Amino acid sequence: LFRLDRIEMAEAQMVEAVRIDPGAYEPADVPEDLPRASAFVAPTPVAPFFMDLPLLTGDEVPHAPHLAVTADPWPGTVAVYGAPSDEGYALEEIIAARSIVGVTETPLPAGPLGRWDRGADLQLRLISGSLEARDSLAVLNGENALAIGDGSNGNWEIIQFREAELVAPNTYLLRGRLRGQLGSDGLMPEVWPEGSFVVLLDGTPQQLDLPLDQRRIARHYLIGPARRGYEDPSYVHRIEAFDGNGLRPYAPVHLRLSGALGADVAVSWIRRTRIEGDSWDLPDVPLGEAREQYRVRILRGQTLLREDITTQSAWAYDLAMQAADTVLPGDMFEVAQLSDRFGAGFAARAVLE
Repeated sequence: LFRLDRIEMAEAQMVEAVRIDPGAYEPADVPEDLPRASAFVAPTPVAPFFMDLPLLTGDEVPHAPHLAVTADPWPGTVAVYGAPSDEGYALEEIIAARSIVGVTETPLPAGPLGRWDRGADLQLRLISGSLEARDSLAVLNGENALAIGDGSNGNWEIIQFREAELVAPNTYLLRGRLRGQLGSDGLMPEVWPEGSFVVLLDGTPQQLDLPLDQRRIARHYLIGPARRGYEDPSYVHRIEAFDGNGLRPYAPVHLRLSGALGADVAVSWIRRTRIEGDSWDLPDVPLGEAREQYRVRILRGQTLLREDITTQSAWAYDLAMQAADTVLPGDMFEVAQLSDRFGAGFAARAVLE
């Protein structure tokens, strides 16, 4: 078979033709690639968690808060806009990674300090991500740290865990915990109830660039998908003020009262430090403050009977002071280290007898 392309009709006939296969002109039974329409997925609000944390490694800006963000589905990147009032917002941060955030499904009672908490397992459900077990040495070196709190920016206890057992999709049991880490023992309640939030401190939550003069001043934030403007309904509005808890002194430890009321009472304690406190090569840990000062108080419930300032990690409560205060057995002694930049840190307490 040929396809005739050209014929000349003269004394001789000239024909130009091409041999063909008729099958090439038959329609092929191949599905056409038609354009596909995908359903529109509206952006959903993200869940931001502001965390005014103690110093985690010592390299952080002490007064600046951390921000952890999660969402399902994750929008890819999240923008953070800030302003002193609810207008004139400026871009402050672009967050590219979703933090590992979860919610507890069992209560977590107060645990021991300075040793492993072998109490009941803590069950929690993650919004996304996963947890891994670590050996004891890795945990003691700072691995597997997470913050547990009620969602407010300043109420986060730092805990660590060795074991994380996956018992259901995104659901874990945590065992082998260390409680009240990095001085957060002052925030440990009698129990963290079911429904408390947890945020894994794996380096994903970012510190915001908060000017020092904005500490303890309410500031407006808009957080949402970076591909949309902050006027979009998907943006979440928050008003937050931060104390700068990286500057807060730890509570003193080993508080001892020698003697009983009706005679002179000698009180002593040992200070802790929020910076470089893990070295065993020095006779004492660094002070971490401009000067060593403590606030001493005598309390009856919420009533302040006496307040004093001392520069020594010891104090004497003599008979004349007791008479002036009309102190009674059951009243409380309280001592807190002072910071020139933060004020009084967490307090250690003991009952007067």
